[in-house]
Amino acid sequence: MGLARRLTRRFATVSDWALWQLPRWLIVFLLVVVAADLAAIAVAASVTTITTGNLALFGLLLGCTAVAVELSKKNGEQGGVMKDVHGVWELPVAILLPPLYALIVPIARVALTQLRVRHAPPHRRVFTAAAVGLSYGAASLTFHGLAGLAGLPTRDVPGTLGHATVWTLLVLLSALVKLVLNKAMIMTAIKGTNPSASLRQTQFAREPIYNDTAEIGIGALVTYGVAGNPLLVLAALPVVTLLQRSLRHAQLVTDSRADSKTGLLNAATWEREAIMEVTRAVRTSSPLAIALLDIDKFKVINDTYGHLVGDQVLKEIARTLNSMLREYDVAGRFGGEEFSLLLPQTRAVDAFRIAERVRANIAALSVIAPGETGGERVHVTVSIGVAALDSGSRRELTELMAAADAALYRAKASGRDQVQMISTTRGLSAVSGPGAAGAARAANGGQADHADAPSVFRRAQNS
Repeated sequence: MGLARRLTRRFATVSDWALWQLPRWLIVFLLVVVAADLAAIAVAASVTTITTGNLALFGLLLGCTAVAVELSKKNGEQGGVMKDVHGVWELPVAILLPPLYALIVPIARVALTQLRVRHAPPHRRVFTAAAVGLSYGAASLTFHGLAGLAGLPTRDVPGTLGHATVWTLLVLLSALVKLVLNKAMIMTAIKGTNPSASLRQTQFAREPIYNDTAEIGIGALVTYGVAGNPLLVLAALPVVTLLQRSLRHAQLVTDSRADSKTGLLNAATWEREAIMEVTRAVRTSSPLAIALLDIDKFKVINDTYGHLVGDQVLKEIARTLNSMLREYDVAGRFGGEEFSLLLPQTRAVDAFRIAERVRANIAALSVIAPGETGGERVHVTVSIGVAALDSGSRRELTELMAAADAALYRAKASGRDQVQMISTTRGLSAVSGPGAAGAARAANGGQADHADAPSVFRRAQNS
């Protein structure tokens, strides 16, 4: 009877795994990667002879990896991503030891990270270990295969300059093979989990590329040194630790600019960016627009469904903004349920259209509040106020913000779920959204006119 209960609880626990909430194709992809890694380990184990020398070198490099993980405890991981330099110690494993060691070294590191740094969903950890393991396994096969064809040793650096140069180039090529394969698998998983995720920011921005380049370069140097004298890892450890601290400092600087809940710029950082852009626009006689976005009846959402659902609404809106805005647009969380948008090189009519697209997409969001009947859809709408700076105009950020705030107030007062715009120089105003007709009639003293269309531009009246 006790065994039956334990089995029932075990199967119930398995059925609750977050893995099963993912899209079906992504579940298959994750399981295939894990199965391929296990199969590769089994094949490699069957053809690898374990020697004392290999175990000693593996233990030495794994110890350095453990030190790197311990140094990560203070900062942990941001969003499940660790900005670190583990590849500096794992690349020598892939190059100087048989492929079996390259396949299993990520397992030890990921397990240590789970135990010592941060507990993450198990399926993520398992997939990460499998993806990194397969990538290093491919790198190891690349190096050993090409070095064998070239007649070069795999454990020691060749004595001649020409052979040593070829050997080093093969190390760098193998590191690139690992990088490409690992990024391909990780990016597939990221986009499958969150289709709106910006891979350009997380994988191909300047900082991630710099980190990858530094890791490969230092990893190649450590590999070259360890191949000549394994005890050089003791000299390399302080240098790599300094590099790890510098990367962590860059991450802290980035985190200080971002809103912790949404990942958008925080209010202070957005304001600094906006001041510089407005100054540049005035100096170069370029158009620019500011938009303020406010969630309609956000307090009601929090009171009805709870603050966790409210936080989810904020995150979904942030994802929508990241996916819809252009690369040079700047979005920030202005405070509470309010967001701010900076739209450089944008004319009034284009800013209005961008804001209307944002409003419509947010209104179509599907945020589900958990419940006994499978959850209830939370209807989310926003009101947006836009202020435009026309080419050749001279305005301060404070003036644009005041105009956008006035437009936002008018959108709220006219029924919410709409966009209102004010051009600070031409006297143009516009209204769009489900409440556009009522807002237009209000602006005309309650008389219906051609403003019953979904979007209306008109000269501002009495303003």
